[in-house]
Amino acid sequence: MTPSQIVSYLDLHVVGQEEAKRQLAVAVYTHYRKIELATPDKTEIVKSNVLLIGPTGTGKTLLCETLSRVLQVPFVMANATSLAQSEYVNQEIEAILQRLIDKAEGDVGQAQRGIVFIDEIDKLKDLGSQHGQARGTSGEGVQHALLKIMEGAPVSIKGERYIDTTQVLFICGGAFVGIDEILAKTRNFGFIATSEDDNPKLLDRLNARVKPTDLFEYGLIQEFAGRLPIVAHLKPLSREMMVRIMTEPENSIYRQYRQILQRDGVELTIDPLVFGQIADLAMEYRVGARSLRGIFEEMLTPAMYLVPDHPEVRQVRIDSLFENPRFIGSRPAA
Repeated sequence: MTPSQIVSYLDLHVVGQEEAKRQLAVAVYTHYRKIELATPDKTEIVKSNVLLIGPTGTGKTLLCETLSRVLQVPFVMANATSLAQSEYVNQEIEAILQRLIDKAEGDVGQAQRGIVFIDEIDKLKDLGSQHGQARGTSGEGVQHALLKIMEGAPVSIKGERYIDTTQVLFICGGAFVGIDEILAKTRNFGFIATSEDDNPKLLDRLNARVKPTDLFEYGLIQEFAGRLPIVAHLKPLSREMMVRIMTEPENSIYRQYRQILQRDGVELTIDPLVFGQIADLAMEYRVGARSLRGIFEEMLTPAMYLVPDHPEVRQVRIDSLFENPRFIGSRPAA
């Protein structure tokens, strides 16, 4: 698939984050093209792993999951915090790769073309160094342990077989709270125009991007930051984006509940005002889109409880988040 085709597919499932989608699509397209071109008689092609930076609940995990589906490649998730809490980090890393093989139904060759997403990578700067863990591995220790597989190397799995991670694409994600302050300082020392022919938009993009030196100052070791040359920024979700997340994607929560009730012959209708009310409440929770489902499901609990026992109901209307649903047909007894 071309980058534009990948973005079109992502648009069906992920709202907003257009720039991050384009960067991710180009990175993935280029990665698999490199694999196609890599042959024993040609120069080795080095891969470019990806770092996704954005507040919690902005879609980092969803982007990666959706990407793996469209590409039809094995995909596994891991948590950097959990790795640091383990005494035996190398065994935990082996377990991640074993899960990748399991996702490929035992086909090591297919697993070697998969994607590994490691979330909360920014937490590694704190673990061990500031919290003084008595057990487990320091954040810096986990970074060193991940270097080998992210660069690409044969890794023994339980001493029985090997998986070569050279072609495995690693995508890391994190909120990186406070990195904007670092960027504000380093932007003063960015690229400058040397002639009238220089592209001002490109210069602005280069100056605004997160650089390896920014990641090093934040707390990642230089070698680890260098393994993540492609950095995509996800923006905080606005109220409008929250509303779109509930209604637009193919698998949006609104569409899911409409389908569930349709199986009982019931039409679900929600006033547009309600989505705004849910979005306002979710904005107060400050965890991005993660809170939308809980609020939405709590709102629909009375309807989901009563409708299955009352086949005479043909429509459920919700006119306000703070009022009970209206049952049209013959209202069930509360």
